[in-house]
Amino acid sequence: MAEIIGRGTWIDKVARAVIEREAKLGRAKGGPLRTESGLGASGIPHIGSFSDSARAFAVKLAIEDAGVPCEYIAFSDDMDGLRKVPAGLPDWLWDHLAKPVTSIPDPFGCHGSYGEHMTSLLLDAMDRCGFEYRHYSAREAYRSGLLVRQIEAILARAKRAGEIIRRELGQEKYEEVLPFFAICGRCGRIYTTRAYGFLPDEGKVLYRCEGAEIGGRRVEGCGHEGEADYRRGEGKLSWKVEFAARWAALGIHFEAYGKDIADSVRVNDAIAKEILGYEPPYHVRYEMFLDKGGRKISKSVGNVLTPQVWLTYGSPQSLLLLMYKRSIGTREVSVLDIPAYMDELDELGRIYFGLKRVSDEREAAKLRGLYEYCWLLKPPKGPSPRAPYNLLVYLAKVAPRGSERAFVEEKLRRYGIDPSALGAKIDYAINWARDFGAISPERIELSDEERRAIGELIGLIRSEGDEEAIQSAIFEIARRNGLDPRDFFKTLYRILLGIPHGPRLGPYLVAMGRDNVAEALEGALAGSPQAAPEGDAE
Repeated sequence: MAEIIGRGTWIDKVARAVIEREAKLGRAKGGPLRTESGLGASGIPHIGSFSDSARAFAVKLAIEDAGVPCEYIAFSDDMDGLRKVPAGLPDWLWDHLAKPVTSIPDPFGCHGSYGEHMTSLLLDAMDRCGFEYRHYSAREAYRSGLLVRQIEAILARAKRAGEIIRRELGQEKYEEVLPFFAICGRCGRIYTTRAYGFLPDEGKVLYRCEGAEIGGRRVEGCGHEGEADYRRGEGKLSWKVEFAARWAALGIHFEAYGKDIADSVRVNDAIAKEILGYEPPYHVRYEMFLDKGGRKISKSVGNVLTPQVWLTYGSPQSLLLLMYKRSIGTREVSVLDIPAYMDELDELGRIYFGLKRVSDEREAAKLRGLYEYCWLLKPPKGPSPRAPYNLLVYLAKVAPRGSERAFVEEKLRRYGIDPSALGAKIDYAINWARDFGAISPERIELSDEERRAIGELIGLIRSEGDEEAIQSAIFEIARRNGLDPRDFFKTLYRILLGIPHGPRLGPYLVAMGRDNVAEALEGALAGSPQAAPEGDAE
């Protein structure tokens, strides 16, 4: 069998590639390796934005797990200008089009600027997931002089930079203008200026505020002509060269990117090598998350699924499972996927703790490793009780208003499940039941034998048999109808909970109300399976 690298995941393979590449380059001998991601600050951070951070941090963990020191840099692109007003935000923001997002007021009124607010949302998600990082603000990086050497090197060879940009992208603009956007001293806009002169002895760039096409509309310049001091943060590099400057200044060794900025990464790789003399970081290209309509998730379109929304209904580990289960291929995702990811995380836990066997050792190693990365390499000491998310949601749905948690905990104890071992999972399910109601189980195609067995079970449930009698009778009903009892239990779980396992069925069927459960089973027989309807639990 081929070698299993690290913990067997794509994350470990990337980490080894980074380590081996840096060893060949002879870099970072005196310090840690560094992974990086850019934090967009021009709109509400979504699942796609968060994925950059999650993947960079995972690779950082894997590099450290291989015995090499590493740190993760989170760099806020908060000097970028506002190109569009995201859906749902106030119209007055259009008046600030093309201004740096950190010079625009916060429409929510709780931070110093629009950019600070958007960055805070992504940092909040990272904190809630347990990431360790060093945060840089582009605004402060430019003001502090962090990028001065790189700015001067690029502007001093601006003609060569323009040739590289034309060669890589076919864009001739930067053969005529400098790859630098000055902030206009009069109107405060950044993308409306045209930089035409470099004064290295004074640390300044000459510019005119001429206007530009931004976000599909023309933004007129104010006509001002002035000087911008790049040492004091009065402007920023164009994206065509800025990544390269950042990589060289911070010594970055890994950065993933989405296919939507592949051209920018390619030209920055060339700028880093040919102008700054810095071998660019190792890259992984990943695909986009799409909404259920197949559209790219976008802050401007307004189809945003934020990390905060996910963490209302699902655990940080379930969110990281979405990020880490694979790195390639587009995926359609919505809030309605959260229950499935919560249950998939539980299944990974069963594999990790040896409660479920996977025959292929490479696959088993990968799944165990995936579980560990979902827990940031600090997995729990033992498995959590088997309490399917759908079951918790249903219990919360039928609970008395205002007493949901106490009701759910009491029912779980009756099933032999310790509620305290579930952590916040009960709260996630209560939130789901409050906002979405019950989860519809999957449609089941039943055999004739299963239909007969279910018919018998319905009659039994409506009788006065106690929960233990029902539990035993299910085995007998299965055998009488030529079914493997294990398979019959799975079918019942799928009908009632939407998943192939759950608590002991006898106590569950009684606790959920005989009529409620019988109606759900009758719905399955009629060809339209449905969750047990609302009603009294007893």
